[in-house]
Amino acid sequence: MAPAWERARRALATRFCMRFAARRVVVDDVPRGLVDMEAPFPVATEAEQQQQQPDEREVSLAAVSPELASSEQLASRSSGSRSSAKICAICLSAMRSGRGQALFTAECSHKFHFSCISSNVQHGNKICPICRAVWKELPFQGPQLAASAAHGSGRLNPSIWPQMSMLSVNPLEDELPVFVIPEPAVFNDDEQIYLQPETAVGGGDYEIPPLLEITTYTAFPAIQESVAQEQFAILIHLKAPHVPAWVRTRAPLDLVTVLDVSGSMSGPKLALLKRAMRFVIENLDPSDRLSVVAFSSTACRLFPLRRMTAFGQQQSLQAVDSLVADGGTNIAEGLRKAARVVEDRQARNPVCSIILLSDGVDSHNLPPRDGSAPDYAPLVPRSILPGSEHHVPIHAFGFGMDHDSRAMHAVAQMSSGTFSFIDMVGSIQDAFAQCIGGLLSVVAQETRLSVECADQGVLLTSIKSGSYASGVDGDGRGGFVHVGRLYADEERDFLVTVRVPPSRVSTALIRPICTYRDAVTAEMVRVGGDPVMLLRPEFPVSAGMSLQVEREWHRVHATEDMAAAQAAAEEGHYTRAASILEARRLLLESCALLSWDQQTQALVAELREMQERVLNPQLYEGSGRAYILSGLSSHSWQRATARGDSTELTGLVHRYQTPSMVDMLSRSQALQPEVPEALSRSPSISSSRSPAPTPAPTSGSPRPRRGLRSFRLRS
Repeated sequence: MAPAWERARRALATRFCMRFAARRVVVDDVPRGLVDMEAPFPVATEAEQQQQQPDEREVSLAAVSPELASSEQLASRSSGSRSSAKICAICLSAMRSGRGQALFTAECSHKFHFSCISSNVQHGNKICPICRAVWKELPFQGPQLAASAAHGSGRLNPSIWPQMSMLSVNPLEDELPVFVIPEPAVFNDDEQIYLQPETAVGGGDYEIPPLLEITTYTAFPAIQESVAQEQFAILIHLKAPHVPAWVRTRAPLDLVTVLDVSGSMSGPKLALLKRAMRFVIENLDPSDRLSVVAFSSTACRLFPLRRMTAFGQQQSLQAVDSLVADGGTNIAEGLRKAARVVEDRQARNPVCSIILLSDGVDSHNLPPRDGSAPDYAPLVPRSILPGSEHHVPIHAFGFGMDHDSRAMHAVAQMSSGTFSFIDMVGSIQDAFAQCIGGLLSVVAQETRLSVECADQGVLLTSIKSGSYASGVDGDGRGGFVHVGRLYADEERDFLVTVRVPPSRVSTALIRPICTYRDAVTAEMVRVGGDPVMLLRPEFPVSAGMSLQVEREWHRVHATEDMAAAQAAAEEGHYTRAASILEARRLLLESCALLSWDQQTQALVAELREMQERVLNPQLYEGSGRAYILSGLSSHSWQRATARGDSTELTGLVHRYQTPSMVDMLSRSQALQPEVPEALSRSPSISSSRSPAPTPAPTSGSPRPRRGLRSFRLRS
């Protein structure tokens, strides 16, 4: 007679084992009532099962777990005999796997015909017919399934629901059949949040975060006492606190990804998207939560906001891997469903954001193109726009040459997010990595910069703030900039101008004050800068403009030139658009003081790239519009976006990257295989451009990928 443990092992393997991919399981990660016991128990054969005696089996279960024994005895008494495991308790017909029958295994371990139990549930029966257990996960099969298939909604593999299993209708096919889980009327089924203790690595109390830094620079250090200036420039520089690498505590993230799974995403595109999502999932912590919305002609929420524990990561990966590309493109429906996830959640992490990726044009909410830009406001729900209770930024990613870059840029701009252009098929993971690196390092929220004039006679005349909301008081004695969210080590520059009156003594111009909410402690912090002083000598002063002020002055005007060039190209004036960009580039190259400045060199390289992409209609429509709009998004928000080679750490166009972004990019590029790159630019650009010298990689940076074949990316 076999030992008791051997009999218990066989019984557990055959009746209580949930089949998942092999992995290490953290017990705390597994929901109550679900145990992954695939390893190290082998599955017993049918002959071995028949050799087991009922009394021996019950004894072995009791030896291992009294709770399992009692539940098994209850199921045995309810079913009447062991043969009932092969009989559907609803239709009393035999259940045979692999014979064209779809079977449903409930969370209480009882099995039924899927058609029988789904019909039973539709009539309001939500309890097990055998043991009377109340089910939390319900099967569904009906009109919604047919409608979703007809409209091309994102389809799910049933393996994403661990309590359910179905056998393939066609035993010759490996892919499991598709079914849809009905969505609740209110998306308040988000997973509970477990707050992390405010501790740092190495023990001890929570490290008090450093304060945001305010630095000011005047265009000139002094003005003659008898001279008045109407537009005297002052640069206000903000730098977010630095978070040391050894500090563990950060603000947890609620992330909703809205993924395009329309027919144009089939093939390598969808495979690369799944790989990029795998990277995102694996780099989220248990305190972070993720929800995925897939859209094509309709939208489907794959799962609610779920904590990224080891168990949650596995379930999320299974859900993403089950996606199938089919149907049209309905961006608005995908964002509406994402907005519901944000609005209806019961618990809230301190940071929340939406990532949107699409490779096509919304074919359900926008009128056909007639040459003019349509109104993109209907694409974004008002409930998540700035000023609303549930405001959340949308970081949009346009994939390939055929996406609607104007729509994606408008969606990001309306929601205070960024727009990135993915024109290389292998860079989608890097683009996501850069964005995630920022979102996982938020240190300040609700940041507001206030500017107060100090001495009498000094008046504030303008604030150059890009896309950030700003204003000047009616009397000119003050102004503000709504900065919002800041990542660790992120910097912001705002150029203000003031009227300076004549004075015989040093003049106090302005006093900057910054308030923000600490993302970890949720406490409001106030940082006051020192008054900006201006010397007033008796005699004229000859001095060059401050490097910091001159650099920002050129960046602001270069951003304005980018917008002007994009507007000219939209009207079909491509030569004029290229000349606008070239004039600004030549002016920057002629500035001797800025010739060695790395930020200026990056701006020059970016202007040259834009100029080459607007030379003719083919270049502009293919990639020029998207490249310029992504650059405008980056400079107007002073935040890193993906475009061209901007995510390559050895390239030039990578301004605004923070250390956390660089770290996440390094992780991504270390994992990247050598995949074919697909530049969406005309081959004439690459062939006509003289190769620029590649800077030597910095310490710790991944080596540039070499020997990559290129092909054109088409939908």
